[in-house]
Amino acid sequence: MSAPALVMVAHGSIDPRVAQVVHALRESLRAARPDLTIHAAFFDKCPPSPAQVVSQLSDAGATEAVFVPLELTHAIETDPPIVSLVSTCREHTPAMNFVASRPIGPELNLLSILDERLRAALASARVLELDGLVLSSASCGDVRGSSLLARRARQWSTHHRLPCLTAVADGTGPSVTQAIQGLRSQGRRHIAVGSFFLTADELFQAQADLALRGGAVAVSDPIGAAREVLDLVLARYAFAAMDLLDFAQAAPTYVDFFDEDIDWQSA
Repeated sequence: MSAPALVMVAHGSIDPRVAQVVHALRESLRAARPDLTIHAAFFDKCPPSPAQVVSQLSDAGATEAVFVPLELTHAIETDPPIVSLVSTCREHTPAMNFVASRPIGPELNLLSILDERLRAALASARVLELDGLVLSSASCGDVRGSSLLARRARQWSTHHRLPCLTAVADGTGPSVTQAIQGLRSQGRRHIAVGSFFLTADELFQAQADLALRGGAVAVSDPIGAAREVLDLVLARYAFAAMDLLDFAQAAPTYVDFFDEDIDWQSA
């Protein structure tokens, strides 16, 4: 019996860099796990769509697939399109079994990548002094994701011994401009923004522009197709795939599995 197909799903963008990151993840996963069938799909703006990938899998004789949402801010719940996707696939492709994993989420080890990206941005901008940080993300995420994002900001702050505020780009929380102003009200003048985004999509571009106009000394690039992201995708897939061993649910299954809550690089 072959392993379920792994299908990463993400929102697309008119910026080709978004698809490039997702496809880079796909190729890295294929190299790391040649025993798995691995695809990427986009809900909008980029091909292929989830329906196209499922049709391809069905034509190839696949019987099972795990959808892995490429979301960094949601920890348990995911965007409504994923819920709808699984239901639609079960309805229109009854010969296959489908399950959705937990999103990638704001996992602890992604702070290391955030640090790498910010160090590169600081070096590029020749920044010599830093006294404040902003952890900027696309959204607040779900309830658990929002809590974890706040915790990651505290851990990042503790690690660097600098104040750190959170910001979101979609209007559901404080903007990066408000976060920078909040740090300035504390007397901070040399503020850098760490971008907790997977890709350079429209929300990333908007928050980066706002940050620089607001006086940030540097804004990091997105996390991108880092090895840590690849490992998290495989972990989400592995746990969700276990549900297919005894498939009996009629709705998407989300696996509740969290890393231990430890202080980043200090435990």
